[in-house]
Amino acid sequence: MDANNESVKQEETVQETKQDAPVQEQTSETDVHAAAQGADVQDESTPEADPAGGSEAQAAADAETADAAAEASSTPDAAQAEIEVLQRQLEEHKQRLLRVQADYDNFRRRTRQEKEDLYKYAVSDVIETLLPVLDNFDRALASAHNGNDYDALVKGIDMIFRQFKQVLEQAGLTAMNAVGQPFNPEYHEAVMTEESEDHEEGIVLEELQKGYMFKDKVLRPAMVKVSG
Repeated sequence: MDANNESVKQEETVQETKQDAPVQEQTSETDVHAAAQGADVQDESTPEADPAGGSEAQAAADAETADAAAEASSTPDAAQAEIEVLQRQLEEHKQRLLRVQADYDNFRRRTRQEKEDLYKYAVSDVIETLLPVLDNFDRALASAHNGNDYDALVKGIDMIFRQFKQVLEQAGLTAMNAVGQPFNPEYHEAVMTEESEDHEEGIVLEELQKGYMFKDKVLRPAMVKVSG
């Protein structure tokens, strides 16, 4: 009786063991699968090393090193040498400026002198052309003192007058012809008025003193008598 009971218990234990085995195998498979998923997640979350990023970082480090080396090489002696170079350049520019200023002063002085000479000797050419007229006056006066030929004297004076007039005309002098022209205050200076039945009012009747133009400028207005 007892032996039978023990046999029954052993069979029940074997059955329970068989029932628990699939559960353990299932649990082991679940653990392995979870571990694999965790490894995949860890692989995805871990970034790969970027070769380009490493190169840029290395270049930046090299640049900083070069700057530091250049900074270290900038000694007070180098700064002093640069200052001396700048001072020499400044002095050269200063000397060049002084030479330009001196040239400009000489130019102004020379220009002023030339202008003064121009004003001073502007009529020298006209004076030179009048010298023959002066010579003829001397001869005419000498002839008048030494002789009694009145006609010859008049003829000589007339010749000198025409010669003198020609010289002035060549220089740009022109005599005005005012008689018979309407009075124009730009060219005429009325010193007398006279009633006239033959002329309208404001007509120049007579020239009391000739007027002259020098080229296109009124050198002297004519003094005239005008009809009233």
